[in-house]
Amino acid sequence: MAERNLDFDTVIDRKNTGSVKYDTASREGMPEDALSLWVADMDFKTSSYVQDALRKFAEHGIFGYNNAAEDYFEAVRSWHVRHHDWRVEKEWLVKTPGIVFALSMAVQAFTGEGDGVLIQQPVYHPFARAVLQNGRRLVDNPLLQDENGKYYMDIQDFEDKIVREQIKLFILCSPHNPVGRVWSGQELERIGDICYRHKVIIISDEIHSDFVFRGKHCVLAGLKKEYEEITVTCTAPSKTFNIAGLQVSNIFIPNERLRTLFEKRISACGCSQPNSAGLTACLAAYRDGEEWYRGMLSYIGENIRFAKAFLAERLPEVKMWEPEGTYLIWLDLRSLGLSHDKMEELIVRRARLWLDDGAMFGAAGEGFQRVNTACPRSVLKQALERLERAVREIAG
Repeated sequence: MAERNLDFDTVIDRKNTGSVKYDTASREGMPEDALSLWVADMDFKTSSYVQDALRKFAEHGIFGYNNAAEDYFEAVRSWHVRHHDWRVEKEWLVKTPGIVFALSMAVQAFTGEGDGVLIQQPVYHPFARAVLQNGRRLVDNPLLQDENGKYYMDIQDFEDKIVREQIKLFILCSPHNPVGRVWSGQELERIGDICYRHKVIIISDEIHSDFVFRGKHCVLAGLKKEYEEITVTCTAPSKTFNIAGLQVSNIFIPNERLRTLFEKRISACGCSQPNSAGLTACLAAYRDGEEWYRGMLSYIGENIRFAKAFLAERLPEVKMWEPEGTYLIWLDLRSLGLSHDKMEELIVRRARLWLDDGAMFGAAGEGFQRVNTACPRSVLKQALERLERAVREIAG
């Protein structure tokens, strides 16, 4: 049976399906005709193998509790070996409804009220929420940019803050959302060594690990044996195969003590068996979805190159550092000199675009916009043309 869903150009109408991305515009103060390139899900049908597996699941007609058979772990294990040269053990695995859920469980399990938790802004905004809403103290080790716009870690500040703020937990984003860095093994070892030396637990969110266009994704816990003792690695098929709504993530915790604390916290919140449909989709995706994955990755890579060329030729005021990973581009509009309110007017009212305002990722994101490129190229082109017209209007 061949993969049937390799057409990534066709625009699929997602309105009136309950989609967060498309059916909440008026509620969120957005124009109904705004182009949605914000939340990180794709506008592509998933692998036909996933569809077929879910169809068979639905036809069975009994949707009882399910904790996955042996073939589930084998599919997950095989994917990580093939794609990331990382060998996981079955006992390390804890399944959760999602990585954001796992972040909050980890903060609760490994820290106490008022403890310091370190993040690196601008970064995926639920990181800060997981810290602050759980009554912990948020400490930022801001990323820096070089003259070409490439982000890098401030290693001295990283260690200084771990010591000064008595940091108990560090949440790493790898590859980094929204700035698109694929951290090198050397960069990861520098922060891994610091955390190991100071007994800091690392929550490594690696959900975008399957989206790498330059460099190679290195699983932090796989770089050194000692990192296994301090690292919780968060993975999921949700971004890779566009199945986020099916609510399944695979969290790997080699350290038995940490795993027990994590599992107790999940149990205390009342979460037990995972979503049966999510398990079915994950198994099919990792076992049979390789052709779809390769096709999708190639298409998104071309979308990113298209956006870069478009901006360089037609809108040079808007800077874009080509991401090494993720399907998100991070646009720098600071040269326009707009206040936050004027930026919103430009993007939402004039361009009629629904993007992610950079400020939500932390103060360092002010003046930036995050754009989801996992859509048909015609939609991306239309969005960039709208942005171009809006910028020309305010300049004129």
